[in-house]
Amino acid sequence: MGATVTPDHILKELADLWVSLGKEGQTDGGAGVLRACSMTLVVLADESEDVAKLGETLAALMPEHPARAIVVRLHGAGERALAEHVYSQCWMPFGQRRQICCEQIEITASDPALADLAPVLLPLAVPDLPVIVWCRSPRLVEMPEFHAIAEMARKVVVDSGEMGDAQSALRRVADLARGPALLGDFSWTRVTRWREMLAQVFENRRNLALLEHISGVRVNFGGAYGAAAWYLGAWVQNALADAGVDARLSVEGAPGGKFLRVKLEGEGIRVELARTDDRLAIAVNDLSNVTNLPQPTDYLLMREELGIVRRDPVFDRTLASAARLAYPTNE
Repeated sequence: MGATVTPDHILKELADLWVSLGKEGQTDGGAGVLRACSMTLVVLADESEDVAKLGETLAALMPEHPARAIVVRLHGAGERALAEHVYSQCWMPFGQRRQICCEQIEITASDPALADLAPVLLPLAVPDLPVIVWCRSPRLVEMPEFHAIAEMARKVVVDSGEMGDAQSALRRVADLARGPALLGDFSWTRVTRWREMLAQVFENRRNLALLEHISGVRVNFGGAYGAAAWYLGAWVQNALADAGVDARLSVEGAPGGKFLRVKLEGEGIRVELARTDDRLAIAVNDLSNVTNLPQPTDYLLMREELGIVRRDPVFDRTLASAARLAYPTNE
Protein backbone atom coordinates (compact mmCIF):
# COMPACT_ATOMS: atom_id res chain seq x y z
CA MET A 1 0.00 0.00 0.00
CA GLY A 2 1.42 3.35 -1.02
CA ALA A 3 2.53 5.63 1.81
CA THR A 4 0.24 8.43 0.66
CA VAL A 5 -2.91 6.28 0.68
CA THR A 6 -3.68 6.09 4.37
CA PRO A 7 -6.92 7.00 6.15
CA ASP A 8 -5.20 9.81 8.09
CA HIS A 9 -3.89 11.37 4.88
CA ILE A 10 -7.30 11.20 3.19
CA LEU A 11 -9.11 12.63 6.22
CA LYS A 12 -6.63 15.54 6.31
CA GLU A 13 -7.34 16.19 2.64
CA LEU A 14 -11.07 16.21 3.40
CA ALA A 15 -10.56 18.73 6.21
CA ASP A 16 -8.53 20.98 3.89
CA LEU A 17 -11.23 20.63 1.25
CA TRP A 18 -13.91 21.93 3.61
CA VAL A 19 -11.75 24.88 4.66
CA SER A 20 -11.32 25.78 0.99
CA LEU A 21 -15.03 25.35 0.22
CA GLY A 22 -15.98 27.47 3.21
CA LYS A 23 -13.78 30.34 2.04
CA GLU A 24 -15.08 30.12 -1.52
CA GLY A 25 -18.69 30.08 -0.32
CA GLN A 26 -18.27 33.35 1.52
CA THR A 27 -16.77 35.28 -1.37
CA ASP A 28 -18.83 37.59 -3.56
CA GLY A 29 -21.59 37.86 -0.95
CA GLY A 30 -22.24 34.15 -0.80
CA ALA A 31 -24.10 32.55 2.10
CA GLY A 32 -21.49 29.86 2.78
CA VAL A 33 -21.55 26.10 2.31
CA LEU A 34 -23.72 23.51 4.05
CA ARG A 35 -22.10 20.12 4.62
CA ALA A 36 -24.62 17.30 4.07
CA CYS A 37 -24.17 13.62 4.91
CA SER A 38 -26.60 10.85 5.81
CA MET A 39 -24.40 7.80 5.10
CA THR A 40 -21.14 6.50 3.71
CA LEU A 41 -21.69 5.13 0.21
CA VAL A 42 -18.92 2.82 -1.00
CA VAL A 43 -19.12 2.20 -4.77
CA LEU A 44 -17.00 -0.62 -6.21
CA ALA A 45 -16.66 -0.37 -9.99
CA ASP A 46 -14.38 -1.75 -12.68
CA GLU A 47 -12.13 0.77 -14.38
CA SER A 48 -13.81 0.00 -17.72
CA GLU A 49 -17.01 1.69 -16.54
CA ASP A 50 -17.96 5.08 -17.95
CA VAL A 51 -16.61 7.55 -15.38
CA ALA A 52 -18.89 10.39 -16.48
CA LYS A 53 -22.04 8.23 -16.38
CA LEU A 54 -21.27 6.92 -12.90
CA GLY A 55 -20.54 10.47 -11.73
CA GLU A 56 -23.91 11.65 -13.06
CA THR A 57 -25.67 8.84 -11.20
CA LEU A 58 -24.00 9.74 -7.92
CA ALA A 59 -24.67 13.45 -8.42
CA ALA A 60 -28.37 12.71 -8.99
CA LEU A 61 -28.53 10.64 -5.78
CA MET A 62 -26.85 13.20 -3.54
CA PRO A 63 -29.67 15.77 -3.08
CA GLU A 64 -32.05 13.12 -1.69
CA HIS A 65 -29.41 10.81 -0.15
CA PRO A 66 -26.39 12.99 0.73
CA ALA A 67 -23.37 10.86 1.48
CA ARG A 68 -19.63 10.65 1.80
CA ALA A 69 -19.15 8.74 -1.44
CA ILE A 70 -16.08 6.53 -1.75
CA VAL A 71 -15.68 5.33 -5.33
CA VAL A 72 -13.23 2.45 -5.69
CA ARG A 73 -12.15 1.88 -9.30
CA LEU A 74 -10.67 -1.56 -9.92
CA HIS A 75 -8.10 -1.83 -12.71
CA GLY A 76 -7.45 -5.57 -12.53
CA ALA A 77 -4.12 -7.33 -12.52
CA GLY A 78 -0.90 -5.42 -12.18
CA GLU A 79 1.46 -4.17 -9.54
CA ARG A 80 0.17 -3.86 -5.99
CA ALA A 81 -1.02 -0.26 -5.99
CA LEU A 82 -3.54 2.14 -4.45
CA ALA A 83 -4.07 5.79 -5.36
CA GLU A 84 -6.61 8.36 -4.18
CA HIS A 85 -8.20 11.71 -5.04
CA VAL A 86 -10.55 13.86 -2.92
CA TYR A 87 -13.14 16.32 -4.22
CA SER A 88 -16.70 17.54 -3.60
CA GLN A 89 -20.19 17.30 -5.11
CA CYS A 90 -22.08 20.58 -4.71
CA TRP A 91 -25.45 21.93 -5.74
CA MET A 92 -27.51 25.03 -4.96
CA PRO A 93 -31.23 24.51 -4.27
CA PHE A 94 -33.54 26.68 -6.33
CA GLY A 95 -34.09 30.10 -4.79
CA GLN A 96 -31.20 29.83 -2.31
CA ARG A 97 -27.73 31.37 -2.21
CA ARG A 98 -26.02 28.71 -0.13
CA GLN A 99 -24.41 25.66 -1.70
CA ILE A 100 -24.93 22.18 -0.30
CA CYS A 101 -21.88 19.93 -0.66
CA CYS A 102 -20.99 16.28 -0.15
CA GLU A 103 -17.58 14.67 -0.01
CA GLN A 104 -16.33 12.28 -2.63
CA ILE A 105 -13.19 10.14 -2.45
CA GLU A 106 -11.92 8.22 -5.45
CA ILE A 107 -9.55 5.31 -4.85
CA THR A 108 -7.91 3.33 -7.64
CA ALA A 109 -6.87 -0.20 -6.73
CA SER A 110 -5.24 -3.13 -8.48
CA ASP A 111 -6.41 -6.67 -7.75
CA PRO A 112 -3.27 -7.48 -5.72
CA ALA A 113 -4.07 -4.49 -3.47
CA LEU A 114 -7.67 -5.47 -2.75
CA ALA A 115 -6.71 -6.95 0.61
CA ASP A 116 -5.55 -3.45 1.63
CA LEU A 117 -8.91 -1.84 0.88
CA ALA A 118 -10.94 -2.74 3.98
CA PRO A 119 -8.36 -1.30 6.45
CA VAL A 120 -8.41 1.95 4.42
CA LEU A 121 -12.19 2.16 3.98
CA LEU A 122 -13.24 1.42 7.55
CA PRO A 123 -11.68 4.55 9.15
CA LEU A 124 -13.11 6.67 6.30
CA ALA A 125 -16.71 5.75 7.17
CA VAL A 126 -18.58 8.63 8.80
CA PRO A 127 -19.08 7.78 12.50
CA ASP A 128 -22.60 6.83 13.66
CA LEU A 129 -24.00 6.76 10.11
CA PRO A 130 -24.80 3.68 8.01
CA VAL A 131 -22.37 2.27 5.46
CA ILE A 132 -23.87 1.19 2.14
CA VAL A 133 -21.74 -0.88 -0.26
CA TRP A 134 -22.80 -0.78 -3.90
CA CYS A 135 -20.87 -3.43 -5.79
CA ARG A 136 -21.05 -2.75 -9.53
CA SER A 137 -18.29 -5.23 -10.37
CA PRO A 138 -19.67 -8.75 -10.99
CA ARG A 139 -16.23 -10.36 -10.75
CA LEU A 140 -15.54 -8.77 -7.36
CA VAL A 141 -18.54 -10.51 -5.76
CA GLU A 142 -16.77 -13.84 -6.22
CA MET A 143 -13.49 -12.68 -4.68
CA PRO A 144 -12.72 -13.30 -0.98
CA GLU A 145 -11.59 -9.68 -0.52
CA PHE A 146 -15.16 -8.52 -1.18
CA HIS A 147 -16.48 -10.18 1.95
CA ALA A 148 -14.17 -8.13 4.18
CA ILE A 149 -15.62 -4.97 2.62
CA ALA A 150 -19.22 -6.26 2.82
CA GLU A 151 -18.81 -6.92 6.55
CA MET A 152 -18.47 -3.14 7.06
CA ALA A 153 -21.89 -2.45 5.60
CA ARG A 154 -25.39 -2.14 6.92
CA LYS A 155 -26.56 -2.85 3.37
CA VAL A 156 -24.94 -4.39 0.28
CA VAL A 157 -26.40 -3.77 -3.19
CA VAL A 158 -25.53 -5.96 -6.19
CA ASP A 159 -26.96 -6.71 -9.64
CA SER A 160 -27.39 -10.42 -10.32
CA GLY A 161 -28.42 -9.54 -13.87
CA GLU A 162 -24.79 -8.66 -14.61
CA MET A 163 -23.35 -11.87 -13.12
CA GLY A 164 -23.80 -14.09 -16.15
CA ASP A 165 -25.73 -17.34 -15.74
CA ALA A 166 -28.91 -16.59 -13.77
CA GLN A 167 -28.94 -19.84 -11.78
CA SER A 168 -25.36 -19.40 -10.55
CA ALA A 169 -25.94 -15.68 -9.92
CA LEU A 170 -28.95 -16.35 -7.69
CA ARG A 171 -26.92 -18.93 -5.80
CA ARG A 172 -24.19 -16.36 -5.10
CA VAL A 173 -26.73 -13.72 -4.07
CA ALA A 174 -28.39 -16.22 -1.72
CA ASP A 175 -24.98 -16.85 -0.14
CA LEU A 176 -24.53 -13.10 0.39
CA ALA A 177 -27.97 -12.88 1.99
CA ARG A 178 -26.78 -15.16 4.79
CA GLY A 179 -24.41 -12.41 5.95
CA PRO A 180 -25.26 -9.81 8.61
CA ALA A 181 -25.92 -6.96 6.16
CA LEU A 182 -29.20 -6.19 4.42
CA LEU A 183 -29.06 -7.19 0.78
CA GLY A 184 -30.42 -5.47 -2.31
CA ASP A 185 -30.44 -6.86 -5.84
CA PHE A 186 -31.25 -4.70 -8.86
CA SER A 187 -32.79 -7.73 -10.59
CA TRP A 188 -35.44 -7.80 -7.85
CA THR A 189 -35.87 -4.03 -7.91
CA ARG A 190 -36.53 -4.16 -11.67
CA VAL A 191 -39.69 -6.21 -11.12
CA THR A 192 -41.23 -3.89 -8.50
CA ARG A 193 -43.58 -2.31 -11.02
CA TRP A 194 -44.47 -5.75 -12.44
CA ARG A 195 -45.50 -6.96 -9.00
CA GLU A 196 -47.57 -3.84 -8.42
CA MET A 197 -49.40 -4.18 -11.74
CA LEU A 198 -50.06 -7.90 -11.25
CA ALA A 199 -51.42 -7.27 -7.76
CA GLN A 200 -53.75 -4.61 -9.19
CA VAL A 201 -55.20 -7.16 -11.62
CA PHE A 202 -56.54 -9.16 -8.68
CA GLU A 203 -57.94 -6.14 -6.88
CA ASN A 204 -60.81 -6.66 -9.32
CA ARG A 205 -63.33 -8.95 -7.57
CA ARG A 206 -64.17 -10.78 -10.77
CA ASN A 207 -60.52 -11.67 -11.38
CA LEU A 208 -60.00 -12.52 -7.72
CA ALA A 209 -62.85 -15.01 -7.88
CA LEU A 210 -61.00 -16.85 -10.66
CA LEU A 211 -57.68 -16.92 -8.81
CA GLU A 212 -58.23 -20.45 -7.49
CA HIS A 213 -58.48 -21.76 -11.07
CA ILE A 214 -54.90 -20.80 -11.96
CA SER A 215 -52.90 -23.96 -12.58
CA GLY A 216 -49.76 -22.75 -14.35
CA VAL A 217 -47.33 -19.83 -14.37
CA ARG A 218 -44.97 -19.34 -17.31
CA VAL A 219 -42.16 -16.80 -17.39
CA ASN A 220 -40.16 -16.24 -20.58
CA PHE A 221 -37.14 -13.99 -20.87
CA GLY A 222 -34.36 -12.91 -23.16
CA GLY A 223 -31.04 -11.20 -22.57
CA ALA A 224 -30.02 -10.26 -19.02
CA TYR A 225 -33.52 -10.74 -17.55
CA GLY A 226 -32.74 -14.28 -16.32
CA ALA A 227 -32.47 -13.51 -12.61
CA ALA A 228 -35.43 -11.10 -12.77
CA ALA A 229 -37.49 -13.84 -14.43
CA TRP A 230 -36.77 -16.30 -11.62
CA TYR A 231 -37.57 -13.65 -9.01
CA LEU A 232 -40.86 -12.84 -10.71
CA GLY A 233 -41.83 -16.48 -11.12
CA ALA A 234 -40.94 -17.37 -7.53
CA TRP A 235 -42.85 -14.36 -6.18
CA VAL A 236 -45.98 -15.27 -8.18
CA GLN A 237 -45.82 -18.91 -7.10
CA ASN A 238 -45.39 -17.94 -3.43
CA ALA A 239 -48.26 -15.45 -3.61
CA LEU A 240 -50.54 -18.08 -5.14
CA ALA A 241 -49.50 -20.63 -2.52
CA ASP A 242 -50.42 -18.14 0.23
CA ALA A 243 -53.89 -18.01 -1.35
CA GLY A 244 -54.12 -21.80 -1.34
CA VAL A 245 -53.46 -22.16 -5.07
CA ASP A 246 -50.97 -24.79 -6.25
CA ALA A 247 -49.61 -23.68 -9.64
CA ARG A 248 -46.82 -25.21 -11.69
CA LEU A 249 -44.00 -22.76 -12.55
CA SER A 250 -42.01 -22.74 -15.77
CA VAL A 251 -39.15 -20.27 -16.42
CA GLU A 252 -37.53 -20.43 -19.84
CA GLY A 253 -35.02 -18.33 -21.73
CA ALA A 254 -35.34 -17.71 -25.46
CA PRO A 255 -33.44 -15.85 -28.20
CA GLY A 256 -34.83 -12.64 -29.63
CA GLY A 257 -33.33 -9.79 -27.66
CA LYS A 258 -33.99 -8.49 -24.18
CA PHE A 259 -37.57 -9.16 -23.02
CA LEU A 260 -39.61 -10.41 -20.09
CA ARG A 261 -43.08 -11.99 -20.11
CA VAL A 262 -45.19 -13.66 -17.43
CA LYS A 263 -48.43 -15.57 -18.00
CA LEU A 264 -50.87 -17.03 -15.46
CA GLU A 265 -53.32 -19.57 -16.90
CA GLY A 266 -56.17 -21.72 -15.73
CA GLU A 267 -59.80 -22.59 -16.37
CA GLY A 268 -61.57 -19.38 -17.38
CA ILE A 269 -58.61 -17.08 -16.73
CA ARG A 270 -55.51 -15.91 -18.58
CA VAL A 271 -53.38 -13.04 -17.31
CA GLU A 272 -50.30 -11.92 -19.23
CA LEU A 273 -47.80 -9.11 -18.65
CA ALA A 274 -45.20 -8.41 -21.34
CA ARG A 275 -42.72 -5.60 -21.88
CA THR A 276 -42.31 -4.04 -25.31
CA ASP A 277 -39.69 -1.30 -25.42
CA ASP A 278 -40.83 1.23 -22.76
CA ARG A 279 -44.36 -0.14 -22.46
CA LEU A 280 -45.94 -2.86 -20.36
CA ALA A 281 -48.86 -4.66 -22.01
CA ILE A 282 -51.37 -6.21 -19.59
CA ALA A 283 -53.94 -8.69 -20.87
CA VAL A 284 -56.70 -10.29 -18.80
CA ASN A 285 -58.68 -12.75 -20.92
CA ASP A 286 -60.06 -10.64 -23.81
CA LEU A 287 -59.26 -7.26 -22.25
CA SER A 288 -55.90 -5.53 -22.55
CA ASN A 289 -54.25 -2.20 -21.90
CA VAL A 290 -50.80 -0.69 -22.11
CA THR A 291 -48.98 1.40 -19.49
CA ASN A 292 -45.67 3.23 -19.59
CA LEU A 293 -42.75 1.28 -18.13
CA PRO A 294 -39.46 3.06 -18.92
CA GLN A 295 -36.26 1.08 -18.58
CA PRO A 296 -35.08 1.76 -15.02
CA THR A 297 -31.80 3.64 -14.79
CA ASP A 298 -29.13 2.89 -12.21
CA TYR A 299 -30.18 6.12 -10.49
CA LEU A 300 -33.81 5.00 -10.12
CA LEU A 301 -32.83 1.50 -9.00
CA MET A 302 -30.34 2.74 -6.40
CA ARG A 303 -32.73 5.43 -5.23
CA GLU A 304 -35.32 2.74 -4.49
CA GLU A 305 -32.75 0.54 -2.72
CA LEU A 306 -31.53 3.42 -0.55
CA GLY A 307 -35.12 3.95 0.58
CA ILE A 308 -35.26 0.38 1.98
CA VAL A 309 -33.66 0.52 5.41
CA ARG A 310 -35.11 -2.62 7.01
CA ARG A 311 -35.06 -6.27 6.10
CA ASP A 312 -37.71 -7.12 3.51
CA PRO A 313 -39.23 -10.54 4.33
CA VAL A 314 -40.87 -10.73 0.88
CA PHE A 315 -37.51 -10.34 -0.85
CA ASP A 316 -35.81 -12.79 1.53
CA ARG A 317 -38.46 -15.43 0.88
CA THR A 318 -38.49 -14.84 -2.88
CA LEU A 319 -34.70 -15.01 -3.12
CA ALA A 320 -34.63 -18.31 -1.24
CA SER A 321 -37.39 -19.72 -3.47
CA ALA A 322 -35.83 -18.43 -6.70
CA ALA A 323 -32.41 -19.88 -5.84
CA ARG A 324 -33.97 -23.23 -4.92
CA LEU A 325 -36.16 -23.40 -8.05
CA ALA A 326 -33.39 -22.29 -10.38
CA TYR A 327 -30.89 -24.72 -8.85
CA PRO A 328 -33.03 -27.70 -7.75
CA THR A 329 -30.00 -30.00 -7.34
CA ASN A 330 -29.16 -28.05 -4.13
CA GLU A 331 -32.13 -29.47 -2.29
